[in-house]
Amino acid sequence: MKYTKTKAVLNQLVADLSQMSMIIHQTHWYMRGPNFLKLHPLMDEFMEEIDSQLDVISERLIALDSSPYSTLKEMAENTKIQDWPGEWDKTTPERLAHLVDGYRYLEDLYQHGIEVSDVEKDFSTQDIFIGLKTAIEKKIWMIQAELGSAPEIDE
Repeated sequence: MKYTKTKAVLNQLVADLSQMSMIIHQTHWYMRGPNFLKLHPLMDEFMEEIDSQLDVISERLIALDSSPYSTLKEMAENTKIQDWPGEWDKTTPERLAHLVDGYRYLEDLYQHGIEVSDVEKDFSTQDIFIGLKTAIEKKIWMIQAELGSAPEIDE
């Protein structure tokens, strides 16, 4: 069997991207306060991008003769991204900071995938990981800028 470690990273991404989509959706639903009119529709764009990444990752896993997680139970049991209860006690900046935490985790997981796929010489998957990591880094920069902070991607 080829690309065993790369497939494991791909499937981890399936669970984590699914969870991240839900966290973005929750941010979208539970948002109030300054910048609502700007940020609320922006969360739709963020969800679309994460859902698109999920589709690319899942289809690559299938192309490699493997099976992506496909149930809510599998996603919940395998994600490493922390969720929050849907409550109104969080401010929009707190919710955005939580998004940054999730994006930073994904950035690290994509980096791990880049390294693993390099060792296993799965350069097609590595190319996917590189492109998607770049998109995640852009989101970190954008949200951090909204929060008045530097991206801190190189730390």
